[in-house]
Amino acid sequence: MKGDTRESVPNVLYRLAYVLGTVVTNWTVEIPEEFGTGYCSGFVFNENIRLLILNYELKEDLVIDNPEVNDSASMLLFKFQNVIPKTATPSTGRETPSVLIATSSINTDVVIPIHTNRAILNVEVDANYLKELVDLSGKSPVLQSLFDNTQPLLFEEQMFPSLQDIVDQLMTESVDAPFKLFFLRVKAEELICRLLMALERRDEKQLYSLNRQDIDIIYKVKEQMLDHLDMPPVINELAVTANMSPSKLKRLFRQIFGNSIFSYYQAFRMKEAARLLTAGTLTVSEVGNQLGFTNLSHFSRVFYDHIGTKPKQYSRLH
Repeated sequence: MKGDTRESVPNVLYRLAYVLGTVVTNWTVEIPEEFGTGYCSGFVFNENIRLLILNYELKEDLVIDNPEVNDSASMLLFKFQNVIPKTATPSTGRETPSVLIATSSINTDVVIPIHTNRAILNVEVDANYLKELVDLSGKSPVLQSLFDNTQPLLFEEQMFPSLQDIVDQLMTESVDAPFKLFFLRVKAEELICRLLMALERRDEKQLYSLNRQDIDIIYKVKEQMLDHLDMPPVINELAVTANMSPSKLKRLFRQIFGNSIFSYYQAFRMKEAARLLTAGTLTVSEVGNQLGFTNLSHFSRVFYDHIGTKPKQYSRLH
């Protein structure tokens, strides 16, 4: 397909351009200065896969109806969050790069509300198209349920280096117009392939349909837990807050995040420790104390198990 023909641009971009009083050029809507800064780019590669890049900051909320919302009944959404570097505002440490993977009946904006600031990358892929590409042979209940796309499911995966490398290539590599759509489609499909390989390693044997309320509650529990990294989570207390039984809370949390509550907490705790050490304003013992460790040797062992090096060595190298 040559150039940004009408068929290769998502209709939502034309709707956005109309509201902003501008035009779509090279698959992109540049945000006019009176509305904010940044851009939105969109690419329809074929009927099976499309890509949307939202990297902007608006002066006020703007609601745009998606004219293609009724065409996505068989589409799976892969939403990449915090993967686009922010030059204006520094990272807070809570903005961990991750990917939401949702069936068509899940509205992920329940989890990530629409704000005036967006820095995300969305890939939509037809579930039937993926079925033709991947030979499951009944080995992965997670992927089978995802591909069937018959129940509301949401998974979250943390970004790993090889995944971020592909995103960086997709975002920054200069490609001549005749090859642009081909290049971006290959990169988008590579992202999906690597995420499917990660999901295939999950060992859930039974998946439970999710509703908006359960998703909202699980994410509030996660935020509550991460707000207090100096205090290990107590399942019964979290369950009371969530108004769920402890077994249901643990089951849904593991289903969404692929990890137990404590393991997720500990992994995030060590990522925060690494971030604080990289900042260089705190000593190793101060970082450990801030994150609730009363024993420096214990902190060092846990950090090594997650990061692969001792905190003092990590601090010197970064």
